[in-house]
Amino acid sequence: MGETAKKETVKKPEQKKSLFKTMKAEFRKIIWPDKQTLVKKTTATIVVSVCLGALIALIDLLFKSGINLIIQ
Repeated sequence: MGETAKKETVKKPEQKKSLFKTMKAEFRKIIWPDKQTLVKKTTATIVVSVCLGALIALIDLLFKSGINLIIQ
């Protein structure tokens, strides 16, 4: 119970160098997609976004019409 934990002192410049070395090593591991893959995935994302937007707009229109019928 009487024991206290000792804090390790780390010099900040060394810590920053270590952080940047680690980040640099991680960025080297990134595998960037080729142009064809990038175009396919971008196209798929845009198509899905437009379809979901249209679906949400349709559902909103149906709810709006239904509520207007109930109110009147």
